[in-house]
Amino acid sequence: MISVFGSANMDLVAYVSEAPKRGETVTGHRFRTVPGGKGANQAIAAARAGAHVAFLGAVGDDGFGAEMRATLVEAAVDVRGLRQVPGPSGIAHIVVDDGGGNSIIVVPGANGTVNGPSGEDLAAIARSEALLLQLELPMAAVVAAAQAAQVSGVPVVLTPAPAQPLPDELLDAVTVIVPNEHEAAAITGVTDPETALGALLERVPEAVITLGSEGALYGARQGRRLRVPAVKVEAVDTTAAGDTFVGALAVARAEGQDMAGALAFASTAAALSVQREGASTSMPTRHEIENALP
Repeated sequence: MISVFGSANMDLVAYVSEAPKRGETVTGHRFRTVPGGKGANQAIAAARAGAHVAFLGAVGDDGFGAEMRATLVEAAVDVRGLRQVPGPSGIAHIVVDDGGGNSIIVVPGANGTVNGPSGEDLAAIARSEALLLQLELPMAAVVAAAQAAQVSGVPVVLTPAPAQPLPDELLDAVTVIVPNEHEAAAITGVTDPETALGALLERVPEAVITLGSEGALYGARQGRRLRVPAVKVEAVDTTAAGDTFVGALAVARAEGQDMAGALAFASTAAALSVQREGASTSMPTRHEIENALP
């Protein structure tokens, strides 16, 4: 089982020819609401990639919360750890341009009420083969979950997004950190991905830096380094690419694949996701990933 302790947001997605600059108003050509949030996205990605997944988080008592719960259930994610709290659910306002690029504003809502893992959450984490974490919950809660996994000997996979300073007590409990190149630069203070990878490995045992159309870099503190090329596709919407990559990577590692195979599996899943619109709606099934593997 893979546990995901993280956020659930309703994505409010506006599609435009070109994203507006500061002070500018543009006319969009479409709008949709899609259940998302980095935690829920990773849970759905891992479930579709073949894992049994438990999602641990919170939604509000509004319509968005009910819809997000239903979406997770439909993806066969265990939602017994998804608590409901008074007030609004989290939302993400996403602008997607015609080139497939995006910009995102997150309002935490119910996610901000998660102060730490509950007793039931701790029991689920202890039973897991991996714990996936992101930074859309309060930092103290993320640290507590990571430390609980460490005590139980459960590998911790951290997506450090949104980028922010990372306390030592969190990094001390992380097994694999998976930033994109911009997050890696924000964490390490260096823009060259190879150099940033080395800096990350001074703080965690393993690191993967995703590079969009340039693929991904992997390194382990013991010296092994890999570069995996991206699967070349025409991107429609990159919103969920990173979360799809992480969910699929966690599944492959939990199944015992070597790192080269796990990265190829994750890269293929991400490539499939960017060819579809939306976040949770874009994530491929295990069958689709295996059929598309190079």
